[in-house]
Amino acid sequence: MKIQAWRHLKTITRHKWMVLKGCFKLGMYKQGLLHDLSKYSPTEFIPGALYYQGFRSPCNSEREALGFSRAWLHHKGRNKHHYEYWIDYAATEGRGMFPAPIPVRYIVEMFVDRVAASKIYNGENYTDQSPLDYYNGGKKHMMIHEDSRKLLEGLLKMLAKEGEKKTFRYIKYRIVKNKHFYR
Repeated sequence: MKIQAWRHLKTITRHKWMVLKGCFKLGMYKQGLLHDLSKYSPTEFIPGALYYQGFRSPCNSEREALGFSRAWLHHKGRNKHHYEYWIDYAATEGRGMFPAPIPVRYIVEMFVDRVAASKIYNGENYTDQSPLDYYNGGKKHMMIHEDSRKLLEGLLKMLAKEGEKKTFRYIKYRIVKNKHFYR
């Protein structure tokens, strides 16, 4: 258990560091510093260590073992860069749940998070296509607002086609510098 805890700590810290660097490249300093701090809480860290495998999120193996993931339920409820954070109940009776629009700054953080996670879990097999492939593998199950989906998909496709340097430059100067970014 101690070895798994140490490996999990190294993995989440490496991921956090990669997201921090990506956010700092974009001028998103506060989001970079605050990204995924909840992973260090006992509610998330202990299951993360118990179910650590190294090649995928421990939440997946916890979900397989228990039928759900306590760590994930805690995590997605505290981190606005996950689309699940933005699912709400409709005010109209009988409409059920619906995806709310995600502020652009959190879609950008979501993009950076996906790139970093793909690099961590794919290791030397990572390519700029990897985050898009992972996204495409699960998008049919995503409950995400259509405008938010379009922006995220557009950035992932740009990364796959144009590369990281050009995509980050586009995000920094066309999206982050936009006066509507922090709304």
